Amino acid sequence: MGHFRFLTAGESHGKGLVAFIEGLVAGLPLSEEYIALHLKRRQAGYGRSARMQLEDDKAEIISGVRQGLTIGSPISLLIWNKVWQEWQEIMSILPTDKGVEPITSPRPGHADFAGMIKYGVGDIRPILERASARETAARVAVGAVARRFLEEFGIDVHSHTISIGDHRAEQGDAVDWQWVENSLVRCANAEVEDAMMKAIDAAKAEGDTLGGVFELVATGVPIGLGSHVQWDRRLDGQIAQAIMSIHAVKGVEIGAGFALADVKGSQAHDIIEHGSGQAGLWHRVTNRAGGIEGGISNGQQVVVRAAIKPIVTLRKPLPSVDLRNGKVTSAHYERSDICVVPAAGVIGEAMLAIVLADAMLDKFGGDSLKETLANYQSYIKSIPC
Repeated sequence: MGHFRFLTAGESHGKGLVAFIEGLVAGLPLSEEYIALHLKRRQAGYGRSARMQLEDDKAEIISGVRQGLTIGSPISLLIWNKVWQEWQEIMSILPTDKGVEPITSPRPGHADFAGMIKYGVGDIRPILERASARETAARVAVGAVARRFLEEFGIDVHSHTISIGDHRAEQGDAVDWQWVENSLVRCANAEVEDAMMKAIDAAKAEGDTLGGVFELVATGVPIGLGSHVQWDRRLDGQIAQAIMSIHAVKGVEIGAGFALADVKGSQAHDIIEHGSGQAGLWHRVTNRAGGIEGGISNGQQVVVRAAIKPIVTLRKPLPSVDLRNGKVTSAHYERSDICVVPAAGVIGEAMLAIVLADAMLDKFGGDSLKETLANYQSYIKSIPC
């Protein structure tokens, strides 16, 4: 059982989203304004749907915080859906006299078909409402709480867009994070950024969608998070599961990832060299391992990449079958994004922050921030450097 754990609830067009967090220490400064900053980052990005202009996500802190500080009890967050006003009949909790036409043409690539069969419903609506990526707003709110905790230890988490469609921007180790935050597609390469936006425009004109790849970089992660002793304690395994759980993610790699399969062992690993000065007793020239070896963080930046498939809801829908009568039809269409890669990077930040916060609490324990910081500082002093 993890130390920092959370659950979310809510439907895409329901009254709102709820998040419940357990295991965070007391004494951590936390505000609704801080959480709102990261919710706003999730809503940005070239290629998002019109709903991003309709919603102005803010998380109300319902419990677990007093006088600006966490108190050690469960934290609950509430994000109201503004679109609820237009969806009250369709999403009514009580039975209504007005008949609501069921949706019976599943979208290829979505949870629609498998969900209908699994839960024995004759309408896709109950499936698509919860399977919608709207749920990630709650995750980003939770991730903001985890990020606030990590900041106390000098740990920060960033994301940037590596590719959209076939337009790719490899940045190497030096990324201008401020540039990324100002970029409409969260890309650090201005030339490729322009090509990405043009590709999104072209896909929109064609009634199509685009996927891509985002990269996460966590700095300040200490040596020793995670463990090699059991499969479920390996930090890279926990990260991979968390990132793969994000809607539309179909591939995750740590560090050089799949590229390591193409080279010899002598070219795949990060040589440990004797350091000097501020570098300490050891130094690495490369970071092909992505900051994790044997399931344990090794003190380098934690680097994760994820591949996002194109959004399945198309303005020019793919062929489907009407599950009521078996007739060929077009898949259901509902207002949707053209490209979510930039926003997915922000969601990825949240999930990585959650995993790292849990790993920090697992390693250093404590019921208060003061106690956890003392344990952390004692450990850092014990490392030969």
